[in-house]
Amino acid sequence: MKTEIHSPASVTRDVLLAFVNALNQEDFKTAREYVCDDMKFEGVLGSREGADLYFSDMERMKLKYNVKKLVAEDDDACLLFDVTMRGIPILSSGWYHMKDGKISTIRVIFDPRPLL
Repeated sequence: MKTEIHSPASVTRDVLLAFVNALNQEDFKTAREYVCDDMKFEGVLGSREGADLYFSDMERMKLKYNVKKLVAEDDDACLLFDVTMRGIPILSSGWYHMKDGKISTIRVIFDPRPLL
């Protein structure tokens, strides 16, 4: 009998990809299951504290993600992606931290000039 062992990095990777996939499908209820209630978001254009406020924004913006690269180590992951905002693809990077198998912090950087 073969036993499969999941490393913290593989769990982080799986959760993050499932989260992004749910966002792309605008399945915010499923995406919400992958984040902590008290999650924190820090971005170029502002920050949010709490999953409810974060998802209120996400439902309105309906962003689409095209993942280029994901690197995970333990409870942290870095995601390089194009995010489409207002029909404009923007190269972005996000740093995600996990706590108890859920996303607890998201820090995103990108050049906002095409949106201004």
